[in-house]
Amino acid sequence: MEDLDRHYELRLTAEPCRFGVVRRIVQAHLRHWNLTAVTDQTLLGLTELLANVHQHVGPAARCTLRLHAGADALTVEVSDSSPELPQAHCPEPLDAGGRGLTIVAGLCKEWGAQPDGDGKTVWFTVATAPVQAPALLQPVPLALEVDALELEAVLAD
Repeated sequence: MEDLDRHYELRLTAEPCRFGVVRRIVQAHLRHWNLTAVTDQTLLGLTELLANVHQHVGPAARCTLRLHAGADALTVEVSDSSPELPQAHCPEPLDAGGRGLTIVAGLCKEWGAQPDGDGKTVWFTVATAPVQAPALLQPVPLALEVDALELEAVLAD
């Protein structure tokens, strides 16, 4: 029986020069867990969370990354030592930053932040199970039965 509850934890310093290595480690776990379909959105969301730690907690801030993969969702958590909870902003079109959490919210099923001891944990969840299409979007059969005489009448017009 396949283990549907998988976990990974990594303690790191939130320095941009390390983000590439962290992304490769996470990508390898997703591949091993057969979750390659959510790799791009997971890595983009993770990079945003790590960049927020670097920018708002400090350039040498320590943090902990956790991955939890269940039967139908992957949760990515980043914990740091700052008690200040992040807030999504609505930046002006020409602002250089301030879109990170809005990007995360657009990529995932849900996201949030909660106090955690002396710091906080920011997380997002990505759906990993196929989502059933609504009834209106179900495929239409390609083969239709049409009476040959009706077809000739349509083609003659």
